[in-house]
Amino acid sequence: MNWTTRTETPGDAETVRRIVTAAFPTPAEAALVDALRRDPAWLDLGALAETPGGDPAGYALLTRCRVGGTPAAALAPVAVLPEWQRRGAGDAAVRAVLDAATARGENLVIVLGHAEYYPRFGFTRASLFGITAPFPAPDEAFMALPLGGAPVPSGTVEYPPPFAV
Repeated sequence: MNWTTRTETPGDAETVRRIVTAAFPTPAEAALVDALRRDPAWLDLGALAETPGGDPAGYALLTRCRVGGTPAAALAPVAVLPEWQRRGAGDAAVRAVLDAATARGENLVIVLGHAEYYPRFGFTRASLFGITAPFPAPDEAFMALPLGGAPVPSGTVEYPPPFAV
Protein backbone atom coordinates (compact mmCIF):
# COMPACT_ATOMS: atom_id res chain seq x y z
CA MET A 1 0.00 0.00 0.00
CA ASN A 2 1.22 3.51 -0.80
CA TRP A 3 1.08 5.69 2.28
CA THR A 4 1.46 9.41 2.15
CA THR A 5 2.82 11.21 5.17
CA ARG A 6 2.64 14.74 6.36
CA THR A 7 3.90 16.76 9.26
CA GLU A 8 1.53 17.08 12.17
CA THR A 9 -0.04 20.52 12.57
CA PRO A 10 -1.60 22.10 15.68
CA GLY A 11 -5.03 21.39 14.16
CA ASP A 12 -4.30 17.65 14.20
CA ALA A 13 -4.41 17.28 18.00
CA GLU A 14 -7.84 15.62 18.08
CA THR A 15 -6.99 13.30 15.18
CA VAL A 16 -3.76 12.28 16.88
CA ARG A 17 -5.61 11.70 20.15
CA ARG A 18 -8.11 9.45 18.34
CA ILE A 19 -5.36 7.39 16.67
CA VAL A 20 -3.26 7.01 19.81
CA THR A 21 -6.26 6.18 22.02
CA ALA A 22 -7.43 3.50 19.58
CA ALA A 23 -3.97 1.94 19.30
CA PHE A 24 -3.24 1.51 23.02
CA PRO A 25 -5.18 -0.30 25.76
CA THR A 26 -5.45 2.81 27.97
CA PRO A 27 -5.61 6.56 27.26
CA ALA A 28 -2.22 7.08 28.97
CA GLU A 29 -0.27 7.37 25.69
CA ALA A 30 -2.73 9.95 24.33
CA ALA A 31 -2.41 11.92 27.59
CA LEU A 32 1.38 11.74 27.19
CA VAL A 33 1.18 13.31 23.73
CA ASP A 34 -1.08 16.07 25.04
CA ALA A 35 1.34 16.76 27.91
CA LEU A 36 4.34 16.77 25.58
CA ARG A 37 2.64 19.40 23.40
CA ARG A 38 2.72 21.75 26.40
CA ASP A 39 6.32 20.91 27.35
CA PRO A 40 9.58 22.52 26.14
CA ALA A 41 10.51 19.03 24.86
CA TRP A 42 8.09 19.53 21.93
CA LEU A 43 10.08 19.58 18.67
CA ASP A 44 7.27 19.79 16.09
CA LEU A 45 8.44 16.39 14.82
CA GLY A 46 5.20 14.47 14.58
CA ALA A 47 4.05 12.76 11.39
CA LEU A 48 0.77 11.31 10.23
CA ALA A 49 0.48 8.50 7.71
CA GLU A 50 -2.59 8.80 5.51
CA THR A 51 -4.52 6.18 3.56
CA PRO A 52 -4.79 6.54 -0.21
CA GLY A 53 -8.11 8.29 0.49
CA GLY A 54 -6.38 10.87 2.69
CA ASP A 55 -7.59 9.61 6.06
CA PRO A 56 -5.02 9.71 8.88
CA ALA A 57 -4.31 6.17 10.09
CA GLY A 58 -0.85 6.23 11.73
CA TYR A 59 1.22 8.54 13.87
CA ALA A 60 4.80 8.85 15.14
CA LEU A 61 6.30 11.47 17.42
CA LEU A 62 9.82 12.59 18.34
CA THR A 63 10.41 14.83 21.35
CA ARG A 64 13.51 16.12 23.06
CA CYS A 65 15.36 13.98 25.57
CA ARG A 66 19.00 14.01 26.63
CA VAL A 67 21.68 11.35 26.75
CA GLY A 68 24.41 12.13 29.23
CA GLY A 69 23.35 15.78 29.02
CA THR A 70 23.53 15.88 25.19
CA PRO A 71 20.33 16.61 23.23
CA ALA A 72 18.72 13.60 21.56
CA ALA A 73 15.20 12.67 20.48
CA ALA A 74 12.80 10.12 21.93
CA LEU A 75 10.50 8.20 19.58
CA ALA A 76 7.18 7.71 21.37
CA PRO A 77 4.50 6.96 20.67
CA VAL A 78 4.08 5.16 17.39
CA ALA A 79 0.40 4.40 16.89
CA VAL A 80 -1.82 3.03 14.14
CA LEU A 81 -5.59 2.66 14.05
CA PRO A 82 -6.36 -1.04 14.64
CA GLU A 83 -7.98 -1.52 11.23
CA TRP A 84 -4.79 -0.32 9.51
CA GLN A 85 -2.21 -2.13 11.63
CA ARG A 86 0.36 -4.36 9.92
CA ARG A 87 -0.17 -2.59 6.59
CA GLY A 88 2.72 -0.11 6.64
CA ALA A 89 1.17 2.99 8.23
CA GLY A 90 3.47 2.82 11.26
CA ASP A 91 6.51 2.27 9.06
CA ALA A 92 5.61 5.28 6.93
CA ALA A 93 5.10 7.55 9.96
CA VAL A 94 8.34 6.43 11.61
CA ARG A 95 10.34 6.91 8.42
CA ALA A 96 8.83 10.39 8.01
CA VAL A 97 9.85 11.54 11.51
CA LEU A 98 13.32 10.01 11.17
CA ASP A 99 13.81 11.76 7.82
CA ALA A 100 12.62 15.06 9.35
CA ALA A 101 14.95 14.61 12.33
CA THR A 102 17.89 13.95 10.02
CA ALA A 103 17.04 17.03 7.94
CA ARG A 104 16.94 19.14 11.12
CA GLY A 105 20.35 17.91 12.21
CA GLU A 106 19.27 15.72 15.11
CA ASN A 107 22.09 13.44 16.26
CA LEU A 108 20.39 10.50 17.96
CA VAL A 109 16.98 8.87 18.43
CA ILE A 110 16.10 6.62 21.36
CA VAL A 111 13.18 4.18 21.47
CA LEU A 112 11.82 1.62 23.90
CA GLY A 113 9.87 -0.82 21.78
CA HIS A 114 9.54 -4.15 20.07
CA ALA A 115 12.95 -5.64 19.35
CA GLU A 116 11.59 -7.24 16.17
CA TYR A 117 10.12 -4.01 14.76
CA TYR A 118 12.54 -1.11 15.23
CA PRO A 119 15.73 -2.65 13.78
CA ARG A 120 14.15 -2.30 10.29
CA PHE A 121 14.80 1.44 10.67
CA GLY A 122 18.41 0.96 11.79
CA PHE A 123 17.87 0.92 15.56
CA THR A 124 20.26 -1.25 17.60
CA ARG A 125 20.64 -1.94 21.29
CA ALA A 126 21.39 1.33 23.06
CA SER A 127 23.77 -0.50 25.39
CA LEU A 128 26.18 -0.91 22.46
CA PHE A 129 26.70 2.87 22.63
CA GLY A 130 26.89 3.00 26.42
CA ILE A 131 23.35 4.40 26.64
CA THR A 132 21.14 3.26 29.50
CA ALA A 133 17.50 3.72 30.40
CA PRO A 134 16.51 5.53 33.60
CA PHE A 135 14.29 2.56 34.46
CA PRO A 136 14.55 -1.23 34.16
CA ALA A 137 14.21 -2.15 30.48
CA PRO A 138 15.07 -5.26 28.48
CA ASP A 139 18.37 -4.65 26.70
CA GLU A 140 16.98 -5.79 23.36
CA ALA A 141 14.00 -3.40 23.61
CA PHE A 142 15.88 -0.21 24.53
CA MET A 143 17.39 0.98 21.26
CA ALA A 144 19.27 3.87 19.67
CA LEU A 145 19.66 5.17 16.14
CA PRO A 146 22.57 7.55 15.45
CA LEU A 147 21.80 10.15 12.76
CA GLY A 148 24.13 12.29 10.69
CA GLY A 149 27.46 10.75 11.63
CA ALA A 150 28.18 12.86 14.71
CA PRO A 151 29.73 11.17 17.76
CA VAL A 152 27.12 9.27 19.77
CA PRO A 153 26.85 10.41 23.38
CA SER A 154 26.74 7.87 26.17
CA GLY A 155 25.05 7.92 29.54
CA THR A 156 21.58 7.64 30.99
CA VAL A 157 18.62 8.96 29.00
CA GLU A 158 16.84 11.89 30.61
CA TYR A 159 13.23 12.01 29.43
CA PRO A 160 11.16 15.18 29.76
CA PRO A 161 8.81 15.41 32.77
CA PRO A 162 5.63 14.27 30.94
CA PHE A 163 7.16 10.79 30.62
CA ALA A 164 7.10 10.58 34.46
CA VAL A 165 10.24 8.43 34.68
